[in-house]
Amino acid sequence: MSASNPSAPEGGPRHVAIIMDGNGRWATMRGRPRLFGHHAGARRVREVVEACPDLGIRYLTIFAFSTENWKRTQLEVAGLMGLFRRYIMKETKALQAQGVRVRFIGDRVRLDAKLITLMDDLELATAGNDRVHLTIALNYGGRDEVARAARRLAHDVAAGTLNPDEVDEETLPRYLDTHVLPDPDLVIRTSGEARISNFLLWQSAYAEYEFIDTLWPDFSAEELGRLCRSYGTRDRRFGAVPS
Repeated sequence: MSASNPSAPEGGPRHVAIIMDGNGRWATMRGRPRLFGHHAGARRVREVVEACPDLGIRYLTIFAFSTENWKRTQLEVAGLMGLFRRYIMKETKALQAQGVRVRFIGDRVRLDAKLITLMDDLELATAGNDRVHLTIALNYGGRDEVARAARRLAHDVAAGTLNPDEVDEETLPRYLDTHVLPDPDLVIRTSGEARISNFLLWQSAYAEYEFIDTLWPDFSAEELGRLCRSYGTRDRRFGAVPS
């Protein structure tokens, strides 16, 4: 057990990724509009981030908005974009105080200029932090990420800076949005759905998965701790056989 993190579970995950699902259903169950649930979900993020150091979690990646979420109503999409802007403006000081380094992954082309500026500013403001690395997947899709990575790789091959015969499974990750991050050890999806929804397709090849019934606004630091302890009991062989 870590001396610096006395409550960290033995053998717990270093990198946890979360598909934060169930905000809309949580709000509907209370007779409120879906955006009410998204605001509740945003507040839950702070509790989870604050819990990470004591649980030995160095990296936390959260799925905030997918490339497929543009299919939602214009009202909901606009509300979510406004929520992202407010979250960044409201949480910057707290993230700094907690030593959290923030990164964004995903394609920024469809995002509005003000949001992009806020994202850039938050990344710059927290660049020197190292206690927790929070990665926010915004307008992110796993297939889209791999396609963009392959495009960048192809440009380097065409430019003669990369030998195509040397391209292997160690090469492509250097072109992914997550190239500076370790692969996730544990992926959690809330709300009872048992699918990965195009999230970290390459990176989670050997991740452990937990599909739980809890709706995201009801997710707690205690439940995260329980899942981390469960992870620590698993036999991680990565294709090998027990010794």
